[in-house]
Amino acid sequence: MGKKLYVGGLPYSTTQDALNDLFSQAGTVESAMIIIDKMTGRSKGFGFVEMASDDEAEKAIDMFNGKDFEGRSLTVNVARPMEERAPRRDFDRGGDRGGRGGFGGGNRGGY
Repeated sequence: MGKKLYVGGLPYSTTQDALNDLFSQAGTVESAMIIIDKMTGRSKGFGFVEMASDDEAEKAIDMFNGKDFEGRSLTVNVARPMEERAPRRDFDRGGDRGGRGGFGGGNRGGY
């Protein structure tokens, strides 16, 4: 089983095909994915490449980490598992959850 690599510092114009072609120089690419911003539809400047074997993944790291690609320096390393993110809390929104501000003021009485 291969390793998934994080690839940062990608030019925003880079396509998944270009990423696949670049990393195929190090071996067999199982998948190549560029992360896209949901709001703008543009690249976020990083992606993930899965190589067919651990040896090919190490070769890709050696070949491309710190190297120039279309005018930008790439960061290539073994991808870490995605961490569980805590739910977002907006404490400055007011309401009944102890926040500040807002119309009505919670338990203070009033109109």
